[in-house]
Amino acid sequence: MLAIYRKEVNSYLNSLIAYVVIAVFLTGTGLLMWVFPDTSVLTYGFADLSTLFTLGPYVFMFLIPAITMRSFAEERKAGTMELILTQPVTDWQLVLGKYLAAWTVVVLAVVPTLIYYFSVYQLGNPVGNLDSAGIFGSYIGLTLLGGVFTAIGTLASSLTENQVIAFILAVFLCFFLYTGFSSLAGLKMWDDSELVVEKFGILHHYDAMSRGLIDSRNLLYFGTVTIIMLLLTQLVLNSRKW
Repeated sequence: MLAIYRKEVNSYLNSLIAYVVIAVFLTGTGLLMWVFPDTSVLTYGFADLSTLFTLGPYVFMFLIPAITMRSFAEERKAGTMELILTQPVTDWQLVLGKYLAAWTVVVLAVVPTLIYYFSVYQLGNPVGNLDSAGIFGSYIGLTLLGGVFTAIGTLASSLTENQVIAFILAVFLCFFLYTGFSSLAGLKMWDDSELVVEKFGILHHYDAMSRGLIDSRNLLYFGTVTIIMLLLTQLVLNSRKW
């Protein structure tokens, strides 16, 4: 698995994908946080990072599928999957290696935003007047959210050899799992079960972590969804004759 992981990370770095994704993410969130007046923390006058954690997931919905769309689709189209499968590696190790490599790129994109935290920390009146616990809870939530989106993108890439289709499918699945259940819960058809429906979606658990609530149930949710997506990816690989 480590060999697959190293190969994939080197592939991202050598093809400039990692650098482009990190640059786009930092530029997009930076403009939203500091420049655009409707979302700028300077306009609001409050020392918080709510803009980053509210709009960041929507940026991830497009950037992460752009990272993962090549994971298996490119291997299938290039005909190199057969060569990989001749190596002493299981399907699960292959899936996990590719997944962890893509998630590493996502984490590398999030880490530089810590400078936003230190900037807002200094801008507080008095200095340091911000909810650090909530912010770090949001960082954990954003990182785990990136992990779920990466798993979804990996699954989408395993379903087709067309990278564009893999990208579109991953964007749709990320969007639906993030906001879809919350929207469905708003329909007047669930009697007293709205909260149950809402809990199936990512947004409910992500919002809880953004308030600094690092609950084991939220961690279990993110871990479970990620594992399910990776197991489905493994199942797709097992069901195909490369």
